[in-house]
This record gives sequence, C-alpha cells and structure tokens, in this order.
Amino acid sequence: MATIILVRHGENDWSKTNKLAGWLPGVHLNETGHRQAEAVAQRLAALPVKAVYSSPLTRCVETAAYIADTHRLTVQHLEEVGEVRYGDWEGKKIKKLARKPMWHAVQFFPSRARFPQGEAMREVQFRAVAALEETAKQHQKDMIVVVSHADVIRLLLAYYLGVHIDLFQRLVIAPASVSILALAPGGLVRVLRLNDDGPLHAPTPPAAPKDKKTKKKGATAAAVAGDEEE
Repeated sequence: MATIILVRHGENDWSKTNKLAGWLPGVHLNETGHRQAEAVAQRLAALPVKAVYSSPLTRCVETAAYIADTHRLTVQHLEEVGEVRYGDWEGKKIKKLARKPMWHAVQFFPSRARFPQGEAMREVQFRAVAALEETAKQHQKDMIVVVSHADVIRLLLAYYLGVHIDLFQRLVIAPASVSILALAPGGLVRVLRLNDDGPLHAPTPPAAPKDKKTKKKGATAAAVAGDEEE
C-alpha cells in the first residue's frame, strides 16, 4: 500500500496581491513561506519518506526542496500535479474576475467550468488523479511526498473521499498543510489526514482486505462478513 503525503506549498507574496498566479513563472516563497516549508520538513523528518515529487512551479519546488534535503533525496517534478491552467485569467485581479458570470460557475458549479483559453476543473482532477495512481503503482510499499497547490490537492481529496467536484471548494487546504492518503493496489483508499498542521508520526495504513475461507460448515454470511472486516 502506497502512503502519499500531500503538501501544499508555503506562502508567497503573489497571493497577497489577490491575483491568480497560475503557471506564471517566478512566484517564489516569501519569508513566511520559507519558514513554513522548513517547519513542514521538520514535521516529516522522522517519517520513512522514499521519494519527493513536486509540481514544477517555483513555489512548490522550493517547498519540496526543504523536505527532500531532510531525507537526502532529490525533488522529482510531476507536471500533472501542477496548478490549474487559468488561461486568460492568469495574472488578473480576483476582484475583477469575480464580476464575470464564469466566476459564479467556478465557485458553485466547477464541474461545468472551463477557464477562458485554460483548463476545465474536471480535467485538472482527471490529470492529477491519473498521475497519483501511476505514482502509487511505482511505490506500492513506500511513503512518498507530493507537493502541490490548494485547488489540486482539494480536487484529489474530493475524488478519494467520494465528494462531487461541485463541492470540492468546501475543503480547506492551508499553506504548508499536510494531507495523507493510503492507496492499495486493489482499490482500497483511506484518507488518513486532511489539512493537518499538528505533530506527525508514521501512519499505519489499514491492511488490504483478504479473502478468508471459513472451515466451519454452515457459517452464516454475517460471520464471513465479520471476518473480512477485521
């Protein structure tokens, strides 16, 4: 079972401008963001992390570098967990964008929303989930870290929680917060942490269910079901 630690990047000054950064280059962590990244690296220091993946955007790579250095690993870029491609909205002030009819769709009906010359939210969820599933296959018995963005992490968590994409905005993912998934090859999913900023210890993912044959004749279905749930 792969244990995947999702980490949002630390704070940056661009977010204080109330503009959509998207894939614009050169968005670095600010002083607070560097402290946050260092702190989350220390929180993860005692865990048996085998690999560190990151969105290729600077703010994520800088956050991931603190974590990778702690474990003497290198940061591997994973473009599919990169930020939403906002298209024509990138670099624009949110206050002005909020006046557009599409803004209402993004907030309340994201399943039908596509940014002008950019991505649809459902496409972002699809690419991120596909990448995470493929990465989990490569690390079936490992614990790994994936550093990404708030919306991408929320879309991932919504998928694995079985929450409709139209409700994903209800999830809160703070800067440098930790969310943890356990993904088994047979399809078993467990969400172990969500938007966590407290002390961490190595989580113990639940064992994948095994088929058990009862030796007792006439065993009830309830008894068999009880065995499978142990």
